[in-house]
This record gives sequence, structure tokens and C-alpha cells, in this order.
Amino acid sequence: MRAIFSILLAKSRFLVLIAVIGSMLGMIALFGYGLYDLVHVLLESFKHLGDAKVGKELTFAVIEVIDIFLLGTVCYITALGLYELFIDDSLDLPHWLQIHTLDDLKNKLTSVIIVVMGVIFLSQVISWDGERNLMVLGFPIAAVIAALTWFLRFSTKHSAEKAQK
Repeated sequence: MRAIFSILLAKSRFLVLIAVIGSMLGMIALFGYGLYDLVHVLLESFKHLGDAKVGKELTFAVIEVIDIFLLGTVCYITALGLYELFIDDSLDLPHWLQIHTLDDLKNKLTSVIIVVMGVIFLSQVISWDGERNLMVLGFPIAAVIAALTWFLRFSTKHSAEKAQK
């Protein structure tokens, strides 16, 4: 009975494939939508080349598309990380994308989340109408980015110390 339970527990790691497939589908959907949105924005901007507002609107729209691509990248990193951690860690990936521990996955995701938050704030700055108080959004985003940066620094330092022991 104990042997059967051990086998079931060992094989249950393959249930993570559900999250891997879901993350990959999310990535595909986000990348597809981002590409569709980018093409749509570019075609619309070419129709109105003489308009003075086109440059600002195009900049804002492209930043929003970049945000969508970054969220797709989060899905991709999640899928890769979960696959490497639970299924097979011998994927042929560049060194900077290899994930061998849960801390590696958390650090990579945290880094992308920091960039996404920065892009979100940048898009608000570009679309600023002069009426809204951007500090109401800026301070919380800055606080979260600072906390995540501290987390990255602390967890990287802690991981390096553990590796030396």
C-alpha cells in the first residue's frame, strides 16, 4: 500500500501539466491579441498621419501593446518554470531562462512584474490629461516596486549564501 501511495505521489507531479498548458494558452492568447491590437493601431495611425494627436496616441497604444506582450511573457516564464521544476529540467534554454528552483521562478516573475507595473504607470503618464492626480497611482506602484526590488535583492542574496554553504 505504501509503495502504491509513493508511486501516486510521484506521478501526481504531472498534474502540473494542466498549469503549464493553461499558461501556454494564456501566452498564445495574449501574444495573438497584442499582435492584432498592434496591427490595428498601426493601420489606424496611417489613416490619420496628418493629425497632430497621432504621435501621442500611437505612443500610448504601443505602450499598452507592450504591456500585453509583457503579460504574455509572464505566462511563458510561468509555463517554462513549472515545466522545468516538476517535469523535466533538461530543456535547451539560454542560461538566463533556466529555472532550477522555486526561488528562480519567483525571481524571474517578480522582475517581469516590476517592468509591467512600470509600463502601466508610464502609460498613465503618457495619457495624462492634467486633471488627474498621478501620485494617487504613482505612490502605490512605487511602493510595490520598492518592496519587490527589496524581495529580489534579499532572495538573491539569501540564495547565494545557501549555495556557498
